Amino acid sequence: MSRAERARSLHGAIAIALLAGCTGAARADQPLWEAGIGVGVLRLPHYRGSDQSHTWVLPVPYFVYRGDILRADRDGARALLVNAERLDVDISVAATAPTRSEDNRARAGMPDLAPTFEIGPNVNFTLARGGPWKLQARLPVRAAFTLESGPDMIGWLCAPNVNVDVRTHGWNVGVLTGPIFGTRRMNGYFFDVAPEFASASRPAYRAPGGYAGWRVVSGVSRRFGEFWTGAFVAADTVRGARFDDSPLVRKRDTVAFGFAVSWVFAQSGQRVARED
Repeated sequence: MSRAERARSLHGAIAIALLAGCTGAARADQPLWEAGIGVGVLRLPHYRGSDQSHTWVLPVPYFVYRGDILRADRDGARALLVNAERLDVDISVAATAPTRSEDNRARAGMPDLAPTFEIGPNVNFTLARGGPWKLQARLPVRAAFTLESGPDMIGWLCAPNVNVDVRTHGWNVGVLTGPIFGTRRMNGYFFDVAPEFASASRPAYRAPGGYAGWRVVSGVSRRFGEFWTGAFVAADTVRGARFDDSPLVRKRDTVAFGFAVSWVFAQSGQRVARED
C-alpha cells in the first residue's frame, strides 16, 4: 500500500476515533444534521503492546446526524436497531492505523500492518441515570477487516465495557473501561511471528485466541458557537493477555491520545428534539 493510500485509510480511522466524543451543544432542540471540517492530531502506539508510537496530523471531517435510526453523535456513528427505555442495540465501529514494519524495530523484515476497520452489533443497557449523567453497560462484538486493495477479514473482537457520560457546564465528558477479547486470527494478525520471519531475537510464535488485555478511555468535547473541540486519552494494557509472551510485545502498558478542532459551517433547517 502506498503512502497516499495509507493516508486516505487513516483519515477514516481518525474520523471514527474522534466521532466517539462528538457532540453538539446542550439545547432542547437541535438541527437534524451538521457538517464541518477541522484538523486532528493523534499520538498512537504502532500497535497494542508496541514500544514505539507515531504522531498523525490530518484533516478530520465533522458530521452529526440525529435521525430516528441513523445517527452520528457523541455516542459515535451508528444505526439504531432497537431503542427501548433502558436497552438499545446499534452498530459499533472502530479502526486502527497502519504500521510500516520498516519503521518498527520489533517487526523489522515482517509484512506491514494494514489499517483495519471493525463493525458489528453493540448492545447497550442503561444501569442508572440522573439529570446530566448516564451509566451504561455495553457489549460490542465486531468483525475486523484490513483496509487495502484486497481487504481481508482478520477475525472478531469483543470489548464489553462500562461507560459513564456526564454533561457539565457545556462540556461532555465520557469514560469507559473494560476487557478485550479476540479470536485466534484477530490476535494473530498483530502478534503472530511466522517461521519464515523468525530470528535469534524473535522466535516463531502463534498467538492464541481469548483475553487480549484491558482498556480505559476518557473523552471530552464542547461546542463554542460554530466551532467544536474534542480530545481523548486511552490507557491500554496487555498484561495477562493470552499473547503477552509474543516477541512482538515490547511494552505491556501504552497510552494513546488525540484532539481535534472543527469549524461547523453547515446545518439543516429541520430541528429535532434532543434525546437524553
